[in-house]
Amino acid sequence: MTRVNRAALVLAMLAAAAVLYVVVRLAGQEAGPVELTLRFHPYVGAEPLVANELRYANPGGAGSFEVRDFQFFLSNIRLTGDSSEYAEPDSYHLVRFDRAQATYVVTLKEVPREDYDRIEFGIGVDPAANRSIEQRGDLDPNGRMAWTWDVGYKFVLFEGAFVRDDVRRPLVYHVGFDENYKPLSIGLDPGLKDTRDMNLDFRVDVLGMFAGDVSVDMEALSTVKFDRDDAALLARNYAGMISPM
Repeated sequence: MTRVNRAALVLAMLAAAAVLYVVVRLAGQEAGPVELTLRFHPYVGAEPLVANELRYANPGGAGSFEVRDFQFFLSNIRLTGDSSEYAEPDSYHLVRFDRAQATYVVTLKEVPREDYDRIEFGIGVDPAANRSIEQRGDLDPNGRMAWTWDVGYKFVLFEGAFVRDDVRRPLVYHVGFDENYKPLSIGLDPGLKDTRDMNLDFRVDVLGMFAGDVSVDMEALSTVKFDRDDAALLARNYAGMISPM
């Protein structure tokens, strides 16, 4: 073999080695842990939520209402598959839609790239954490979402106003007994793990809290705080207020 041929062979081998190195590095990155971003978009029925405007019809009767403050705890986020599972540690997030930001974002870091087919989470706080004063995630026993009369949290808080015939009255719905915790399980796209960035978008329908299994007349039921029956009615409804987009 001539010197020129040997040099060409060496260059070809080096080029092949470089290509193989890049392929291995990219494959390793693709198989490594990723960030999963969950985005929660607030709606009232088919419309994006607009706060502090009297524009929504009473789902159970006459009159209109506005939303001033809407927030809830999202807990125990888990990804599951036939042979894989990931659970976010200290997984307690206070989802808030009372600010200028229209979307609430949860970012899960260092998520193993596995074949997950479902995402699970709960609306509210599970009973063990609800009875504890330990601060985990967004749980704060001294915060606004904690009851002042007992250990535990308000799972869902909705405040606004109702108007009928020019008469305005406040709307106050604070729900949070152990039995109002609602676990949800939502199927995932099987191709999710093959994407570079893992992103999931969810619709949060505020109206679903009042127009689910039972339509709530806001004029007749304008306040819910300490009544277990009324809280259970709203909780049955809000179990269906989150859906994938």
